[in-house]
Amino acid sequence: MIAILGAGAFGTALACVLARGGQQVTLWSRREKPPVFPLPEGVTQTQTLPERADATLLVLPAQQTAGFLAEHGANLPDAPLVLCAKGIDKQTGEMQTAIAAHHAPDLQAAILTGPGFATEIANGLPTALTLACEDETLGKALQQQLSTDRMRLYLTDDVTGAQLGGALKNVVAIGAGIVIGAGLGESARAALMTRGFAEMRRLGVAMGGRDETFSGLSGLGDLALTCASPLSRNFAQGLALGAGEGQAIGKTVEGIATAQAACDLAEKHGIDMPLTRVIAAVLAEKISVPQAMDALLSRPLKQE
Repeated sequence: MIAILGAGAFGTALACVLARGGQQVTLWSRREKPPVFPLPEGVTQTQTLPERADATLLVLPAQQTAGFLAEHGANLPDAPLVLCAKGIDKQTGEMQTAIAAHHAPDLQAAILTGPGFATEIANGLPTALTLACEDETLGKALQQQLSTDRMRLYLTDDVTGAQLGGALKNVVAIGAGIVIGAGLGESARAALMTRGFAEMRRLGVAMGGRDETFSGLSGLGDLALTCASPLSRNFAQGLALGAGEGQAIGKTVEGIATAQAACDLAEKHGIDMPLTRVIAAVLAEKISVPQAMDALLSRPLKQE
């Protein structure tokens, strides 16, 4: 049985695809509410934390992970904990696995990340994701358990690189949305994505991730998806900002908190991330979109 903690769009989508793949799924939410997507046979909804599971998928917003695990980490099923949020904790600068190590140290942790829109996964469209796990034996077992004929998982042991790819691309996606919302054109979006990708790799390697990880699904793959579609909440947020509509899109946008956290990590590790820094400044309403464009375009010329 698979326990999914968090009945938002992505948690519900995972419940749908896993149940259709033959798994029995318990879908937990804090309160009773109608499902985001129609649930197939094999999914049981509950407001009571499950006592047992073969694997537990934590699918809450990244900024809620620490609080949830501090409260419930000791009472989770004795099973591998698969962390599905894509974000860096804005208070501590910690990634999801570090938070889990603090609050649920007895549970083996893995990361599920990569390019996958909840609506498409729930509707049975095919996707490929990254499963990151330091323990090879556990990783292979989870890969077999969680893969279906519609959701193919690729395994890596680069937990740091996979997490940073998933988190940092959200910031770049906000920037891509700003570019399109402000009417700056497709060429500008391509340039922003390319330079943003370079920043992701620089910070990732400095923090111990492998450069090649960022060329995979958890890096370039997720970046390409989220920078090109309004189905991405981060891109949609950028569109609104670029068009002068503010930040209220009514949904969790992981890149907002991660932007400042990424800036803090870049400073800590001595990494230059001018694009991330400017996007964070726009989100904090310290500069306007035209000022952000001027700041980037007036930087000294350099080699690529």
